[in-house]
Amino acid sequence: MYRARFRDPAGSIREGEYDPDSDTVAFGGEEYALDDPDIDVLAPTDPSKIVCIGRNYADHAAELGNDVPDRPLLFLKPPNAVASHGDTVTVPAGKERIDWEAEFAVVIGEQCKSVDAADAMDVVAGFTCMNDVSNRDDQNREQNWVRGKAFDGAAPLGPVLATPDEVPDDASVELRVNGETKQSSDREHMIFDVPTLIEEITTYLTLEPGDVIATGTPEGVGALADGDAVEVEIEGVGTLEHDVRVP
Repeated sequence: MYRARFRDPAGSIREGEYDPDSDTVAFGGEEYALDDPDIDVLAPTDPSKIVCIGRNYADHAAELGNDVPDRPLLFLKPPNAVASHGDTVTVPAGKERIDWEAEFAVVIGEQCKSVDAADAMDVVAGFTCMNDVSNRDDQNREQNWVRGKAFDGAAPLGPVLATPDEVPDDASVELRVNGETKQSSDREHMIFDVPTLIEEITTYLTLEPGDVIATGTPEGVGALADGDAVEVEIEGVGTLEHDVRVP
């Protein structure tokens, strides 16, 4: 099953069942086409936080000249970082390098703490696509990565939420910029899998319904330019699209 959040023509925020064949979402006995100009597609969740995983693909760690961590490397993105499918993301001005990072994103379905890996999928509502837009200029100068990772619009999410049964265990993860493939991998190449990440994260903090775990990016990150059109496609989920504006 697929779920989508949207703003209807009256301006109300709705959530309904999405039909990928017709590109429509059903709510209250009505069907809405997501390409209708009177409909605003919203991020499929409204998280209290996004817990991100660094260096969770060995090839990405290598391309940045970093070692593979011996435990999940965690950092946070706040709610202001969320952007939606179809948005134009305005990145910080005056930076030499703002990178794309395609990520397989996990959406939590219930409040949870101290979850064993064996039970972790019980707390998962589904999966979606994310671009961990990263300001390398400041990321490389600080330890907490607030300037580097937490700026407005730094976490485009979407387009929909897919329940786990819709998404293969080896789902492909691909990113394209202006139609050219820049990243191509799959979730089997993660160093730490989803249950392991949930166990580790909930050892330290409570996850709330709608919270997101961004599971890391594969090799192939690169710099965004003004006007770029970005697509993040995950097998079984769909394709998140957004544009980039460099002031």
